[in-house]
Amino acid sequence: MSMMFPSIIILFFISSVILIVSFLISKKMIMDREKSSPFECGFDPKKSARIPFSLQFFLIALIFLIFDVEITLILPIIIMKNLFNSLSWWMIFSFFILILIMGLYHEWNQGALNWPK
Repeated sequence: MSMMFPSIIILFFISSVILIVSFLISKKMIMDREKSSPFECGFDPKKSARIPFSLQFFLIALIFLIFDVEITLILPIIIMKNLFNSLSWWMIFSFFILILIMGLYHEWNQGALNWPK
């Protein structure tokens, strides 16, 4: 334990120095209006360079990712059924499914699943 403490201090110091140096190097010191504006053959842009972002697509993608990760967590639970006794396995599985259903109900209740017209 006594040999581990100095190495932790050294690692913390080295990582802090690297973090501070990278922050100082990567920071833009001079913000130029011309350099930060979008380039359109030398004249002022007619419209914004950013495309409008649909929040609905983002929410649907986020919900898909969450449920996709949950499916990958369910598969090992089903495989581990033989390693645990039936009551503890059923309680764990039921609790996990209950959390999934509560999350789905919350998303539905907040209106994230309703597609605007």
